[in-house]
Amino acid sequence: MKRYNISPLKQRRRDLRQRSTPTENILWNKLRNNQLGFKFRRQYSIDGYVMDFYCPSQKFGIEIEGGIHLETNQIIYDKYRYRYLESFDIRILKITTDQIINNVDKTLKMISLSLPRRGTKR
Repeated sequence: MKRYNISPLKQRRRDLRQRSTPTENILWNKLRNNQLGFKFRRQYSIDGYVMDFYCPSQKFGIEIEGGIHLETNQIIYDKYRYRYLESFDIRILKITTDQIINNVDKTLKMISLSLPRRGTKR
């Protein structure tokens, strides 16, 4: 059974890319074209869940969390969602919008340190 980027979510992924937040755009411009040495995809889905950014070769997802992620219902949903994605051996790095806005270079360094070093596997 196919689980990755399933067809029924294609339009949703496309809509999310077209309605990207300013912080998503900032980070995408730094991740695209293998700038960190790994290929990332935007709005990548696994089953019914769409991740902001995903590096398939490393099973590594990045989620940008804005103010809505501080609301009780969203916290509960996010915990379930992250546990589900982690059941596929996907590591999730949560980054706040403030981290990107205040210091994108520090954020990129944090992402780089979370990815495996060349020639090693995690």
